[in-house]
Amino acid sequence: MESETKEIISIVTIDKRETQGNSVIMEKVAFVRTFDQLLQEVKLTEICTDAHMQISALFNGRGKYKDSGVIHSLDMWHGAKNLGKKIIAAGQQRGQAVLLQWAKDICNHFWYCCKMADNYSQFIIMWTGLLHHVTNEHTWSLGACLHEPLEDDTNREWIKKESSVHITLIQIVLNKRWLKDVHKYLTFRSTSELESFNNHILITAKRNSQGAYMYHKIYNKKSRRWNLYTIKSEKTYHYIRDLQSAILETRLQSDKGMPRTRKQRTDDPRRLGPLSGVPPPTTQELLQTQISRGSGQRIPE
Repeated sequence: MESETKEIISIVTIDKRETQGNSVIMEKVAFVRTFDQLLQEVKLTEICTDAHMQISALFNGRGKYKDSGVIHSLDMWHGAKNLGKKIIAAGQQRGQAVLLQWAKDICNHFWYCCKMADNYSQFIIMWTGLLHHVTNEHTWSLGACLHEPLEDDTNREWIKKESSVHITLIQIVLNKRWLKDVHKYLTFRSTSELESFNNHILITAKRNSQGAYMYHKIYNKKSRRWNLYTIKSEKTYHYIRDLQSAILETRLQSDKGMPRTRKQRTDDPRRLGPLSGVPPPTTQELLQTQISRGSGQRIPE
């Protein structure tokens, strides 16, 4: 999807047989095909993806696209989601449940830092400030919190400085492996519109008689929070008849004949053989096998 116009400009379909049955690398293969094609067709300046390690590697170190001149950004929502998972996992350990109270606020602070920071240095200054804030320390030797004076907050517990919980949070916040990719979030990009397009194809949200979305509440045992989700409506296929009519009308109005057979393209995945990887036996061979495994009774024809 193009970022400004929100137009779908490339769709790639990958067959599992094209990756020797390895579904893990299918997304990377699809990305490479898309990127190579777009490099020839449009002027690419930046591309945003989720935090797929194999795709990120294409732009790092000796990666294929390191010298392409295209900025690789990571989706903010996925970044915040992965950060939240780490905090929740740590909060489920014995004696560290207080981290669950802070998970959402820390993720929100990550969004804020990525939006406001112009470079990595500014990000680090704002980002590490939360390690002071969670201990109820809002002014320190090298800086201070940017928020207004706080009112009494009884919904969460302050974390004791240098406690085991505080040390665990420090390890998450200052993780070197995670911080080395932070610069890819500072463009503050999102793939949400593309994901909404994909979700729209799959299913739509229900509305009530007034046209408002319908919701239901779900309690998340891991984060110990209630969350709100839209109620989805079942898919309908009323448009299929319209498509069939349009196809038939186009064919009837066409002055070209329709070939009885069509040659497979050179890149047709069916050339790679059966999806199972094993050639299918004949019907008679399967029939005899199933009879021999059964009680001797013949399978109805």
